Amino acid sequence: MITAPEAILVLVTYVFVGLFSPGPNVVLLTASGARFGFRATVPHILGVALGVGLIAGLTGIGVGVVLLAFPWLTLILKFIASAWILWMAWGLWQANPITKRETGGRPFTFPEAVLFQAVNPKIWVVALVASTYVAALPPLSQAMWLAAAFSGINLLVCLFWTWAGTLLAFLLNSPRAWLVFMRIMAVALAGFSLAVFL
Repeated sequence: MITAPEAILVLVTYVFVGLFSPGPNVVLLTASGARFGFRATVPHILGVALGVGLIAGLTGIGVGVVLLAFPWLTLILKFIASAWILWMAWGLWQANPITKRETGGRPFTFPEAVLFQAVNPKIWVVALVASTYVAALPPLSQAMWLAAAFSGINLLVCLFWTWAGTLLAFLLNSPRAWLVFMRIMAVALAGFSLAVFL
C-alpha cells in the first residue's frame, strides 16, 4: 500500500508535469511575456496561480464529481471555454508586428486570469486525476493539499513560461519574425478550443 509521503510525491510530480506541459495558460503566458514583458504579466501570473489552486481545491471537496454527474453542465462549460479561447487566439492573430500589440492590447488582469481557470478544461482534467492521489484523505484535507500543490507548483511554472516569453522577445527582432511567432501562438491556442471537446 502506498504511504502518505509517497502519495504526496506522486501528486506533486503529476501536477508539475500536467501544468508544465503546453496548454492555454502556457501559450497565453509565453505570448504575454513576449508582447508586454515580465513585469506587466505579473498580475496574469498571480491570477493563474490562484485560479488553478481554487479549481483544484473545489475538486477536492467534490465539485469535479458534480460536473462528471451532469454532462450537460460540462458541455456548457466546454462551449464557454472554446469561445473564450478562440476570442483570445483572435487577439494574438491580430497582434501588430510593429508595436507588438494590437490597438488597445493589454495583458490579462488578475481577475480575468482567475476567472479563466474556471473554464480551462486542462485544469479540470489535471485536478480530477490529481484528486485520486489524495482520495484517502477527508474532503477538506484533499482540498487543502490540492490547492497548495496546484498554486505553488503553477506559480513556478507560470514564472518560467513568462520568462521564456520575455527571452523570445529578444529573438523576435524583425516584424516578420514577430508576426510568425504571434501567428504560431494564435494557432496553438485555437487548437485548444477544439481539444476541449475531446
